[in-house]
Amino acid sequence: MSMYRDLHRGTARATVLRTVGTRERRSHLTAPRVPTVGIDIGGTKVMAGVVDADGNILEKIRTETPDKSKSPKVVEDTITELVLDLSDRHDVHAVGIGAAGWVDADRNRVLFAPHLSWRNEPLRDRLAGRLAVPVMVDNDANTAAWAEWRFGAGRGEDHLVMITLGTGIGGAILEDGQVKRGKYGVAGEFGHMQVVPGGHRCPCGNRGCWEQYSSGNALVREARELAAAESPVAYGIIDRVGGNITEITGPLITELARSGDAMCVELLQDIGQWLGVGIANLAAALDPSCFVIGGGVSAADDLLIGPARDAFRRHLTGRGYRPEARIVKAQLGPEAGMVGAADLARLVARRFRRANRRRVERYERYAQAGRG
Repeated sequence: MSMYRDLHRGTARATVLRTVGTRERRSHLTAPRVPTVGIDIGGTKVMAGVVDADGNILEKIRTETPDKSKSPKVVEDTITELVLDLSDRHDVHAVGIGAAGWVDADRNRVLFAPHLSWRNEPLRDRLAGRLAVPVMVDNDANTAAWAEWRFGAGRGEDHLVMITLGTGIGGAILEDGQVKRGKYGVAGEFGHMQVVPGGHRCPCGNRGCWEQYSSGNALVREARELAAAESPVAYGIIDRVGGNITEITGPLITELARSGDAMCVELLQDIGQWLGVGIANLAAALDPSCFVIGGGVSAADDLLIGPARDAFRRHLTGRGYRPEARIVKAQLGPEAGMVGAADLARLVARRFRRANRRRVERYERYAQAGRG
């Protein structure tokens, strides 16, 4: 009899878990269709926008991340000012924040941000105490991946991995309509997989990290080294910057590559090949159906993604005997993190509205009882 109870209890628990999982996967479809604010915070800029339930940006404003002090209080002040400004013209129901840093599993604290002074900072609670609406906090790569899955290049995909190529490499994993954040909330730090033992030193403290070979920093480093050595292949870019090597940037390299500069084309091919190697490793570990490539470096389009696809096919484990994941460019551009943060905040808005409705209903019952 006790064995029957144990089996029944196990079956019931499995049913409950399946029900909870289904509810979470469908939650974005049942969330209230209300406007919310999304905020994307980086080391140099803070972008905020009002986004509707279909992912359309109704209004967007941007400001510099405070230079004089990047203390938590100063950045919180900036965020609050942006939200209040937008609230003057829009009926805002919740605020979602995509932060460039590690966010805990409860999506409350920023455990570490490389470009800001956030160390175990309770950002959600601090901002919720200053704003009249609920607040949601997540990693910026997670919010960008959510936006691409909901409204962009990843629509219809059950298993998606996003790679964001900027100064470094960020990443996120979505499975069955859920962001996989890991036990402690910091999953998706793909840029710090070690691909070259003893290779280039990374600011994280290790050597040979993937982002040291396939990122905006890697692209600029290689171009500047060739220019500093006065390599004949670098004459085009040296002339363009008037010999001032510090003016060599990723966008400039991409521009010259598009115009046919051989060195810049080759550098993007190198970055793309390393990108493909890393993606093949991720495919071996995660087996997604689609890789979405976003971030500033992805503006190079097929100059980057073409070589990445070629390298991916060459290095994929079991190549020729397994389905290959699609590799596509992100569609939402630099607004992806902001749009995704706003859309995720709509889930918080639903709970907030329900709590408010119950509060109003209680108040009305008490008022009626008082009149009676």
